[in-house]
Parts: sequence; structure tokens; C-alpha cells
Amino acid sequence: MNDRGRTPTDGLVLAPGGGAAPAAARVLAQARFEVGVLLRNGEQLLVSLVLPALALLVLARTPVGAVVVPASLAGVARIDVVAPGVLGLAVLSTAFTGQAIALGFDRRYGVLRLLATTPLGRSGLLLGRGLAVLAVEALQVVVLGGLALALGWQPLAAGPAALPLLLLALLLGTAAFAALALLLAGSLRAEAVLAVANLAWVLLAGAGLLVPREAAGAAGPLLAALPSAALGDAVRAASLDGVLALGPCAVLLAWAAAAGALVVRTFRWS
Repeated sequence: MNDRGRTPTDGLVLAPGGGAAPAAARVLAQARFEVGVLLRNGEQLLVSLVLPALALLVLARTPVGAVVVPASLAGVARIDVVAPGVLGLAVLSTAFTGQAIALGFDRRYGVLRLLATTPLGRSGLLLGRGLAVLAVEALQVVVLGGLALALGWQPLAAGPAALPLLLLALLLGTAAFAALALLLAGSLRAEAVLAVANLAWVLLAGAGLLVPREAAGAAGPLLAALPSAALGDAVRAASLDGVLALGPCAVLLAWAAAAGALVVRTFRWS
């Protein structure tokens, strides 16, 4: 064929391959994308880092924070009571509030349905988001933990096991709150998810998480069944006493299992 009759694709040699990347690579790529989205979102940074940091400073260094130390912990430095609760608040912010709102609006705009039909698949999408949550939480632990250390927090005062047990408690809290986020985002309209997630953040932050439930007096035992109080009890037991609080951990596992079972039955991708 002469030059006049050639088309732009004549002589084009296609490279072999073109198939989907390995599953692990797809999940990691999705996780990196999700982390980037979270870190570029000003509202998410406000809830995940700025507000917990402000809570840490206010409760540790102002007279307002005196309420967080009940009579049973009167001899404990206030920062040692506040710091674990603030790390728990960071988990609530990222695993529950941030994920519920993001998933709710992604579902509304059809993003979840679209990604579920790609080689990433539904399981890959959820795994990628889960890894992104853990990555952001690791950043929160470093930033907020570093600030707490600068304010005098001594996480190893209860022994070398305190820090690993604290991280384990945070992971259990992540499982419970992430399952609740999926349940909320997969069953309500995006606007309702936004309202409920933000209201729940405010209520749960004060329900045994930032403030030990003993400070609630007669209502304290009733709060023990809430995931926020269970996480608060677990992180403070690990940090202050160097022990794994089996009761609160069981409560977190129960919330994770119950919410996960409901997610399987009720979650709608569009």
C-alpha cells in the first residue's frame, strides 16, 4: 500500500501482555491511592489529626482536662490518662467517621459499583481501603504519640509489654469501627451517613473514650457495652497497667463480628 493509503495504525506493533496486574499489586495500588485521597482531604485531616491533637493539648494542659481523671486514677499523671484515649479517638476518626463518609459518597456516585467490576474486585477494594486505614492510623500514632511524648507521656512506664498491647487494642478498635462504618455506609443515603457519622463521633468520643467511663458515675457500667468505652478501657489498661483487658477486647470483637455479619447481609454497592 502506498503512503497515500496508509492509516495511522499501519505498522503498529502491539506489545504482548495487557492482562491485569497480580492481585497483591492491585490491592497495594488501591491502598496507595486511598491514602493519597485521605491525606489530601482537608476535612479528613481535620478530624483525623487536628482535632485529636487539640483534644490532647486541651485535656492535658488546661483545667478542663481535670474531668478526665476519675478518683480511681487520682495518682496518675493526666497525660498518661489522656494520651491513650486520644489515640483511640484517632482510630474512631479514621476507621469509622472518615471511612463511613467516604464509602457513603462513593456508593452514591457509583464509584463502588464501578470499581467492583474491575479486576480489583470487591474484596480487593475492601482490602485496599483497609490497608489505607491502617497506614493513616500508623501516621496518627506517630504524630499524636510524638506530641504526647513531648507533653510527658510515658507509655513504657507499665513495662515493655504496654506498647504492643496498646497497639493490639487499637487494632481491635479498628476492626470494630471499620465494620460499623461499612454497615452505616452500605445501608443509608450519603447525606444521612454524613450526619450520623459526625454525630456518632461527638457522642462516642465522650462515651468512655476520651473520658474514662468511671467519671460518668452510675452510668459508667452501662457505657461498658459501647465500642468507644471498650476501646478506651482497653488502651488505658494496656498503657497504665501493661495488661490486656479481656472484657473490653471481647466487647470490641463482638461489635466487629455482629456488624460484619450485618454488612454481609445488608451492604448495597449502589
